[in-house]
Amino acid sequence: MAVLAIIGGTGLTQLEGLSLREAVSVDTPYGAPSADILRGDFGGREVLFLARHGHPHRIPPHQVNYRANLWALKQAGAQAVVAVNAVGGIHRAMGSGHLCVPHDLIDYTWGRAATFFEGELEHVTHIDFSYPYDEALRQQLIAALRAEGCDFSSHGVYAATQGPRLETVAEIARLERDGADIVGMTGMPEAALARELELPYACLALVVNPAAGKSSGVITMAEIEQALADGMGKVKAVLQRVLAQA
Repeated sequence: MAVLAIIGGTGLTQLEGLSLREAVSVDTPYGAPSADILRGDFGGREVLFLARHGHPHRIPPHQVNYRANLWALKQAGAQAVVAVNAVGGIHRAMGSGHLCVPHDLIDYTWGRAATFFEGELEHVTHIDFSYPYDEALRQQLIAALRAEGCDFSSHGVYAATQGPRLETVAEIARLERDGADIVGMTGMPEAALARELELPYACLALVVNPAAGKSSGVITMAEIEQALADGMGKVKAVLQRVLAQA
């Protein structure tokens, strides 16, 4: 299997069970990544791990240096990327604790450094982004989820919003009309930058709360933290199985 990089989101700032070989500090043309890249063994294979929000968890979604993160992973030897994302559930199937391997996304973010192709270019470059997630890598995640007996969806549309605030009821209603099933704040430009670097990329999303208006009460951080605590064990088991099955 290609050297897999795991980008850990909220709730996954450390990869428990990683047998650490080294912490790699990578200088990039785009500044510093969120944290050192941890190289080690996980699930019997070499992996790279990067905490998207830093360690400790301190960088909000709109201030993550996505370009530095992806560039650093590529420089460290990553050949494929699995991103772990905590999300809100829009579709009725996406209850707290549900796992989703999205097949498509809609980008609602703004003002983020979203491409490597800018500045003093020799020519304008456009990437094909029709299908933002690598299908082979998606299928590996799906097979692992099935083998683990998880409650999951093999398809879904990820809405990437700006954050760091959560969305309004009206905004979620709009996202639902647009066809979104889950909502998060870090799916873009991460996926597009991986494509620009020709890194196969897939997302493993853990639903940690119903989106605004999808439950009778307000969304509390206590509920989100509990869902993260309950769900990240499943996420780690799935990642280990992906590596073992490769």
